[in-house]
Amino acid sequence: MIVTIKKSKAKGKTAAPPSKSMAHRALICGALSGGSKIDNIEYSNDILATLDCLKMLGASVQKNGSVINAGGLNPFVSGKATLNCCESGSTLRFMIPLCMLSNSKILLTGSERLFARNLTIYEQIAKQNDILFETNDSGVTVCGKLKSGNYKIAGNISSQFISGMLFALPLLDGDSTLEIVGEYESEPYVDLTIKSLNDFGVTIKKCNRTYKIKGGQKYIAKDMTVEGDYSNAAFLDGFNLLGGDVTVTGLDPDSLQGDKIYKQMYAELKEGKRQFDLSQCPDLAPVMFALSATFGTTHFTGTKRLKIKESDRATAMQQELYKFGIKMDVNDNDVTVYGGEIKTPTETLCGHNDHRIVMALSLLCTLTGGSISEAESVAKSYPDYFEKVKSFGTVIENELK
Repeated sequence: MIVTIKKSKAKGKTAAPPSKSMAHRALICGALSGGSKIDNIEYSNDILATLDCLKMLGASVQKNGSVINAGGLNPFVSGKATLNCCESGSTLRFMIPLCMLSNSKILLTGSERLFARNLTIYEQIAKQNDILFETNDSGVTVCGKLKSGNYKIAGNISSQFISGMLFALPLLDGDSTLEIVGEYESEPYVDLTIKSLNDFGVTIKKCNRTYKIKGGQKYIAKDMTVEGDYSNAAFLDGFNLLGGDVTVTGLDPDSLQGDKIYKQMYAELKEGKRQFDLSQCPDLAPVMFALSATFGTTHFTGTKRLKIKESDRATAMQQELYKFGIKMDVNDNDVTVYGGEIKTPTETLCGHNDHRIVMALSLLCTLTGGSISEAESVAKSYPDYFEKVKSFGTVIENELK
């Protein structure tokens, strides 16, 4: 669907949407408990995928508005099942280790783009445990039983593999270790996982680059509220760098979310800093690329993992910024955005089926006007994004219904 945004100034006040990262983790932990109540859930496509997968594994999941009651999942007795992860990388990578506990044949499916993303780490772990691990363009089948032991995981592919193992290993009879080898990127996301585990009574000890996991632990029921999301708040707050006046509430200043750094990056961008490392916060890349185009030539490092997101994000933003008259150089692990005069696009912008690309482009469209295709992809993380933006007085036509 195409959304058209007219040149306008955003002004208003809104609460940050719930953190998708924390919601995934809380729902999984809650499902593994006897029964937990998780409040402040927004039903984005990714969260719906996790909820559906938990139900298919045998969890009790009940919705009551923004509240989810979940519990009763025993992954050791899950029978043969098919789990549809849709386009959610978190869902897929968090679920696979849980699916390797029951010795049942379980198929995890999803979009072709999802299964173009790397699963080699789990394939190696499966081989180490004599577990069936068969992949194709739209799914992976696992069958076998994960054992406690000593594991090594590369830290520069995706933190989701580390988190996935941390959900499962405490449930095994024996103790385990999980050692991170090589460069460790997106570590704050693992910190979020450990926080969620602690909230639900599961203890993980970290010693340098090794996580020590005591076996035989149990998830304890918990009533909790999902905190506000810094990664999506970055787009709302981004309007303020373009002359808008938007107040975002509901963000925990003591949050462990790595994307909290966006506030510091925005301040530094306004102060004239033109060099940023995105290795620990890749989800901020699209919005930082868009905003930097209005401030001046800016160099970004730590961008290599952008290739394996919902789109090849650096290349996607390069193509779309060109339509605004902005040049962008994309290399293997660095990007340069050449700031300049932002021009009105003469053709429809492409959202590349990527929620963060669409939201980043929407910011620039308030300066020039413009239309964005595949705008419905915001439903992946922020279903009512355009309704919020419209409430700020921004003129939007053909908005999503």
